Amino acid sequence: MKGKGNAVGSLTQMQRSVIIGSILGDGCLRRVKGRKDALLEVNHSIGAKDYVDWKYSILENISKSEPKTRKGNANRIAYRFTTRQNKELTKLLKIFYENGRKLVPHDLELDAISLAIWFMDDGSKCRKFDVYFNSQQFDPKDQLLLIDKLGEFGIKARLNKDKKYKRIRILKTSVKSLNQLIHRYIIPSMRYKLSYDPVET
Repeated sequence: MKGKGNAVGSLTQMQRSVIIGSILGDGCLRRVKGRKDALLEVNHSIGAKDYVDWKYSILENISKSEPKTRKGNANRIAYRFTTRQNKELTKLLKIFYENGRKLVPHDLELDAISLAIWFMDDGSKCRKFDVYFNSQQFDPKDQLLLIDKLGEFGIKARLNKDKKYKRIRILKTSVKSLNQLIHRYIIPSMRYKLSYDPVET
């Protein structure tokens, strides 16, 4: 799954789906002071090296340089790369951010790929059939909008309280449907998050 396919502006559809999924997850769009257009930062822990390398393979032609390690807080080692500034990313910045805070646009269009990226970024499994999206970065209103977007795929979810914040919990009756929808796009190192063996589904 390289960054090929039909072009959408300066991005392919595949690249756009990966970027949107990343924005919903751990990705960060920002504009460097004094520069016209925005860039995307992809930043995960070193344990997700294969995943970062895979994202880079999709976005390589719009990226500045290969992923690199970087020491973070509490001895955390991050593995990250940034794209070059891009006018299409500027458009996404304007619809996904308000006053520096991420939000969920009402006209958000998800596809199976962007959903899979969001899951690989923020999905988690507790026991075999309890599946969550760690969506605490969004306020409850935006999380409800994301639940509506999941509903468009026939996936039922509700908000679940996680300590003082809320996150999205997939109803057990919809976990298998989620896995069937996204498993073909889940890279091998991230398949531990799936609640069913993709071969069986």
